[in-house]
Amino acid sequence: MTPHPIAPRIAPSCRIYSNALSTPLTPRNGSIDLVSEHKPLLQLNIPSPSIIFISKLDKRASRRPLLLLLLSLFILLVAVTLASSRAFSRLGSLVNHFRFQAPRTILSRRQLVTSTMAPDKYRNPPQAPPLFTATPESIAADTKKLCDATKNVLDSVTANVTADKASFANVLEPILIDENLAATQRRILTFYHHVSTNKELRDASTEAESAFNDFGIECNMREDVFNAVDAAYANRASQDLTKEQAHVLEKERQKYIRNGLRLPAGPKRDRFKEIQKRLSELEIKAQKNLNEEKGAIWFTPEELKGVPSDDIDIDSLEKGTGENEGKVKLSFKYNHYFPLIKYAIDADTRRKYTIAESNKANVNVPIFQEIITLRDEAARLLGYDNHAALRIEEKMAKTPAAVRTFLDDLRNRLTEGGAKEINALKEYKKKDYEERGLSFDDSFYMWDTSFYSRIQKEKEYSVDEAAISQYFPVESTFAGMLKIFEEIFGFVFVELKPEERARLSPTGKAEDIVWHEDVLIYSVWDDEASGSSFNGYLYLDLHPRDNKYGHNANFNLEPGYVTEDGKKHYPVTALVCNFSKPTPKKPSLLKHHEVVTLFHELGHGIHDLAGRTRYSYFHGTSTVLDFVEAPSQMLENWCWTPSVLKSLSKHWETQEQIPDELIEKLVSTKRLNSAIGALGQLVIGLFDMTVHTPESHEDVKKLNAGRVWNTLRHEISGTKGPEDLGEGLEWGNRHAGIGHFIGGYDAGYYGYLYSEVFSLDMFHSFFAKNPMDGKEGRRYRHTVLERGGSIPELEFLREFLGREPSSEAFYKELGLASTA
Repeated sequence: MTPHPIAPRIAPSCRIYSNALSTPLTPRNGSIDLVSEHKPLLQLNIPSPSIIFISKLDKRASRRPLLLLLLSLFILLVAVTLASSRAFSRLGSLVNHFRFQAPRTILSRRQLVTSTMAPDKYRNPPQAPPLFTATPESIAADTKKLCDATKNVLDSVTANVTADKASFANVLEPILIDENLAATQRRILTFYHHVSTNKELRDASTEAESAFNDFGIECNMREDVFNAVDAAYANRASQDLTKEQAHVLEKERQKYIRNGLRLPAGPKRDRFKEIQKRLSELEIKAQKNLNEEKGAIWFTPEELKGVPSDDIDIDSLEKGTGENEGKVKLSFKYNHYFPLIKYAIDADTRRKYTIAESNKANVNVPIFQEIITLRDEAARLLGYDNHAALRIEEKMAKTPAAVRTFLDDLRNRLTEGGAKEINALKEYKKKDYEERGLSFDDSFYMWDTSFYSRIQKEKEYSVDEAAISQYFPVESTFAGMLKIFEEIFGFVFVELKPEERARLSPTGKAEDIVWHEDVLIYSVWDDEASGSSFNGYLYLDLHPRDNKYGHNANFNLEPGYVTEDGKKHYPVTALVCNFSKPTPKKPSLLKHHEVVTLFHELGHGIHDLAGRTRYSYFHGTSTVLDFVEAPSQMLENWCWTPSVLKSLSKHWETQEQIPDELIEKLVSTKRLNSAIGALGQLVIGLFDMTVHTPESHEDVKKLNAGRVWNTLRHEISGTKGPEDLGEGLEWGNRHAGIGHFIGGYDAGYYGYLYSEVFSLDMFHSFFAKNPMDGKEGRRYRHTVLERGGSIPELEFLREFLGREPSSEAFYKELGLASTA
């Protein structure tokens, strides 16, 4: 939906069970809790770097061997202490960011080391971090400058190149060089509306995105530019093009065709342009509504019985007055949603909350209806049967029919397993009601699934999510994750402390290179064995705040590419998450599913940082949509590996690692309710396909999206809903709160399941036996991650696998026989 090729990569926040169709739905990439065999693996063996101390000793020291010996022993002791972490204070200094009011002595020695002790070779990046000092006025001015510069480039190309002389060098190259420069600024200008606390800045950023989109539509429908690109394409046989250049030439030509340049000039083309501009306006408005959503519901403390105070501190919540006297206010954000839906004993509380949350974005209902109607009209103008046919043509699946076959087959094969899992949960509900002296009518509702799944996990597997989270404070867990990426892929992460930020900042001010005081920055390098080269910057914005992007995502802020004079421009990538904040009594603690989410999002960031493409067009995560999740989905498997979980864990009070028996119990739940989770994903994917594949344009105009969603959920999930309590099938509009449908994943949500096929194939082929295999990790980095989308994805998959991709591992993880 934006002129640049990269949309935010959104990732999971929790397991999506069938009732998660009433949750804040971020795509759950590994949310299916797939089946896997887990064998004990070797503990991580991550070496510590050497620390060299240089001291000038007085000549008199030579006459004092005892003194020299004692001094040497003291230095050695300090060195051993400081070398306990491979990452020095690059990781440990996170404690200063996540500090809570607790005795300093509970923090490990490794955590207290400062990042300024990183070796000099990792302290002088060749590129400064970007500035976040924009004002509403500067955003508007910079937006105009970038659009004017691009127009000048396009005008120059069309004025100076004739069809017979058109080539990649004189047509595509100047356009791509301009895109490199424009993307470097544009993505940050449009990023403010996701993260800024300043309303005027957010509004200006939103306006900039709208202006860029409108300008992009105009550019993409310039017939003179298309004719030049088409001529360069026609002359391609006489040009010595690299694979990346040939690929981008093909992609660019198709882009113009898909933007109406094969339509005859006149009413049809004009209508197509009108639709594209209206769609841009509607999609931006809908996303703004989601970012600024402030819905809430009031409950009495009694209605919240069972919810742990560590998760929701009732005393800290806003107190009601008037008709809400005696009640407290809960939002629909993650930090309230998941604790309530999993722990609130009162089923009526969960029911009320589920219905209210499903209607939190009703303002987007008419917007969504207009969007799907306009998309269908535009696709038909171009000669496609529907919007899905237009969108999927350029992806790995190629056709809506192939996607339907994949989803329908999976649905049929999972239905029986889903029913068995629901029946097992129903037994827990029956026992619960008997113990509480309540009448049980054999009904099982969508708001029951997470609640009784948690009870099942505790009773049957002795897994207490809250107890496990004590071993995963954010600071040490994230530090451990970076160590894993160092070991597997050969990276080095150096956190930039305030003094380092000031030194590297173009303005000399540390605060100017972050958008909020909570944000952390890392410079990222190759390790010594790989040449110690700089790779880019990693930003981390972990906690929720008002008007911030509400889910968990990775945003590319500056792409990597090769400049016109042959130098490297390095990428800048940001993890924007919403994990609970630390309290005066405890640090921020991660549930296991949040550990998986953070690892997944970091995987997207690593994909960006590993990118080695000539053009920003294909950098990092700029792959087709039904592959882009595969690298991060593959990495989620590390969070179900015993040795990795052990290495990531450290109890926030005792500093002890998680016991092996607890790890064994946790890993045994990986497969728990996997059919329910996959069916939940299928509901979303099938809804997406249904609204984007109407039989006729009249059908989409009459379509009731809320009814379609609730019908699919009711038919597929195996659970009852408000419709079974007399509310009908129009009780909620969950679809209106899902940003994917208006954020680039339209007719593409199937990709979360589709890319799982590739992720599991790669993992089981090369990493299942030894996830810490640095040799395979570096081969994967160079073969898959570095290439971004610069060649067709199937080509580098074949190269990495050494064969055609297989679905065998995917079906095995789901406990199903392979169709291969």
